[in-house]
Amino acid sequence: MSVQSTTRDSAATAAPATKVPGSPASADPGQDTGSGAGLSSGQIGTFDLVFFVVAAAAPLTVLAGVAPFAISIGGAGTPLGYLISGALLVFFAAGFTAMSLYVRNAGAFYAYVARGLGRTLGVGIAYVAVVSYNLITPGVAAAFGYFAAGSIHDATGADIPWWSLSGVCVLAVGVLGFLRVTLSAKVLGVALVLEVLTLLVMDGGILGHRGTAALDMQSFDPGTLATGGVAGMFVIVIGAFTGFEATAIYAEEAREPSRTVPRATFIAIGFLALFYSAGVWLVMGAFGTDKAVAMARAAAGPELTFKAGELYVGAWLADTMHALVVISAFAATLAFHNAAARYLYALGREGLLPRRLGAVSARHGSPGTAVTAQTVFNLLVIVVGAVLAADPFAQVLIWTNSIAVLGIMLMQALAALAVWAFFRHDRRGLSTARVVWSPLIAFAGLALLTVLAALHFDLLTGASWTVNAVLLAPLPIVLVAGMAIALRIRSRDPQRYARLTNVDVERD
Repeated sequence: MSVQSTTRDSAATAAPATKVPGSPASADPGQDTGSGAGLSSGQIGTFDLVFFVVAAAAPLTVLAGVAPFAISIGGAGTPLGYLISGALLVFFAAGFTAMSLYVRNAGAFYAYVARGLGRTLGVGIAYVAVVSYNLITPGVAAAFGYFAAGSIHDATGADIPWWSLSGVCVLAVGVLGFLRVTLSAKVLGVALVLEVLTLLVMDGGILGHRGTAALDMQSFDPGTLATGGVAGMFVIVIGAFTGFEATAIYAEEAREPSRTVPRATFIAIGFLALFYSAGVWLVMGAFGTDKAVAMARAAAGPELTFKAGELYVGAWLADTMHALVVISAFAATLAFHNAAARYLYALGREGLLPRRLGAVSARHGSPGTAVTAQTVFNLLVIVVGAVLAADPFAQVLIWTNSIAVLGIMLMQALAALAVWAFFRHDRRGLSTARVVWSPLIAFAGLALLTVLAALHFDLLTGASWTVNAVLLAPLPIVLVAGMAIALRIRSRDPQRYARLTNVDVERD
């Protein structure tokens, strides 16, 4: 479907959105939001948002659990891969945050696509968003159970089923998600500080012992990217940033969103790009680039970061890192749970999912019904994984999150194109670089990465072609189904169709 045809059915680029001062109810006059009020406004500051985003990215889990895999595929140029990915997302963020000045909707991606490319495609993306974000959370909860069970076994010798620990994680996250969102931000902030401090201690130990020998500039030579595995490496690397877009999801609850959202987005992307790149670079430098790549490709590859910490700081640091990976997984589960619940809330408010999901807790200002639904879904996935005796890391985590990352990359690419479409007739006083060239560059890069992710999906899942086909099927199915639902609404109730995705909160 062309951009022209999708924008033809949307008046969003020419007409102002429905402004709702703190209340989502005008999405449909007959809608029952439960409490009759919107999400609590003005609770979240810049660094609260940064904590949500960076904690969701789980820097310790990335550097200790995922980065060795990226190194094994991308080789010496992996640190450069993180920088390039961060730069691409900065281009995306330039347009993304510009559009956030005009679209403040807990549905974020789908609202942006609807405003720029048409409501029909936007509704399709809405269902992709629900599938993607709701699959991430139980997968990361499974990782929590996996890491926690291993840590308990190492410390006490006791064998506790991973699924029981994952269940505890899901319930705890559900409680925190139901309470005021600022409490979640505080929990995430503490977890993030501990993760970062631990990794900085490791980096200091490596530099203290190895000095400049640990700083191999070969890793930033563009020639290192001319390898057959670089496409797969970028798929893994771009996934490490997943969650940064949550800044826009919380726009309805942010203080001064016109300032808070852009600041938090750029801080988060910049921090993650530099932190990931430097961390991977020093881990490789701890052993020497060539040896580190060989180790990453060997059976002990997943222990590469822990070995670096133990070798240059001490066994206590490796033990601490193993424990903090559990905390990191919990923090990521909480962050993605909050994001997933807000997508359910946004679609419930629109009437694209049961309207009860659009209810807001009168006491806590949180999307209470959506939080409950998301918690139940998480428990169901964990139960299914336990019944099928699935591997919590290699299957429950990797399979669910691989689908989710691909869906989010697709949404990012279309959101970038939507930004260009939204501003193409009226830049609203913003620069051409920010609302024309940046989103187009981001679209080209993200679209390419999405195609590469689909073509190299086996690198993410390690599964057969048949399994991969089954795993990938939900994304196009829900996209087409969502568009069909939108077209049906347009034909049966044009007024309701005109209101879709047009609910914003106007405040500053």
